[in-house]
Amino acid sequence: MIRWDAPGPYEVVFTTRVGGVSEGPFASLNLGRKTGDDVERVDENRRRACTEIDADAAKLALNYQVHSTLVHRAQQGERGGVHGDGLWTDEPALPVLVLAADCVPIALVRSNGAPPAVCVLHAGRIGLIDGIVEAGVATLGGDLAAAIGPSIGPCCYEVGDEVAAPYRARFGASIMRARRLDLRQAAERLLREAGVARIERFDVCTACNPELFFSHRRDGKPRGVQGVLASVTGDVR
Repeated sequence: MIRWDAPGPYEVVFTTRVGGVSEGPFASLNLGRKTGDDVERVDENRRRACTEIDADAAKLALNYQVHSTLVHRAQQGERGGVHGDGLWTDEPALPVLVLAADCVPIALVRSNGAPPAVCVLHAGRIGLIDGIVEAGVATLGGDLAAAIGPSIGPCCYEVGDEVAAPYRARFGASIMRARRLDLRQAAERLLREAGVARIERFDVCTACNPELFFSHRRDGKPRGVQGVLASVTGDVR
């Protein structure tokens, strides 16, 4: 796990592929039930991940991710019944999870004494350009801090002109390195434009690190997924 020391009563971790019970292309901490992995192993992996943030896996909430700009209030135990790519909660001890395998996982928290709330976002190339970051920021409101988790880096994410053109138009030429797109830079710039001043980035490339991360660009399918897992705690810092 990669832990973010979020400002406030929160537990936030970005998971890796290490420390689970899955095998083969899903080895070992695959958190996705729709990958083709054995669902009992996935459930055990989710339980282990929830243990890292002292959360009850039975309460875990996930969306059915569709590369949208939809952000929903989490419901205890809701597992993919609603389409969306963001989840938020102000309920203590309700863990929320979004999954990724190259896309950018983002965590947002209210800070500076505001009523605690946390939001997790799945931000791929479609969601970033369409507005998933702005939707997450607007949903939480107030003074926010953010963490940008491991994703595919500009070292590995080569794209065609149909993808590069709208990014150049939105962010300028620096968003591309030759034919490679910098998703993390896009995420940070969108967060700052939306008013988030405190941003931490974990600049580890999922495609470059097969021992640590699943990567769709590197491996295709079948393969597992990691994610960002968060909750509001009962602690006051």
